[in-house]
Amino acid sequence: MIVIDTSTFLKFLLGEENWEKVLCYMDPNSEPHTVDMLIVEGTNVIWKYAKKYGMITKGQAFELYGQMMKLVNEKVIIVESSENYLKRALEIAMEYDIPIYDSLFLSQAEALKVKLVTSDKRQEHVGKKIEIDVVFVE
Repeated sequence: MIVIDTSTFLKFLLGEENWEKVLCYMDPNSEPHTVDMLIVEGTNVIWKYAKKYGMITKGQAFELYGQMMKLVNEKVIIVESSENYLKRALEIAMEYDIPIYDSLFLSQAEALKVKLVTSDKRQEHVGKKIEIDVVFVE
């Protein structure tokens, strides 16, 4: 089992540089877990790619959204409620001055006692400080 955060999940979904390094973590045998914040953040990034950056069309945005939801609905990635991890996430956010939406993934990995897979340097740094095994995917 592992926890995968939004930065790494989107690297995979959007086919960003080094996306293939994420494949092994998206294998259902790895039991990738995440919090529901990933869906909200993921949808927001898809919107940004389409509307703010003009990198994809509206149709492509909805296609990517559909692919994301298929991975969630088919339990390729197991989504848990952020509420389960929110109190500890607030403690982490307050202590290390990082946003709640980042600290949620740290809180989940800590509670499940599993590796956090991230492409966010700050999350990697905080994860190591709170003694979480972190895999950084560039």
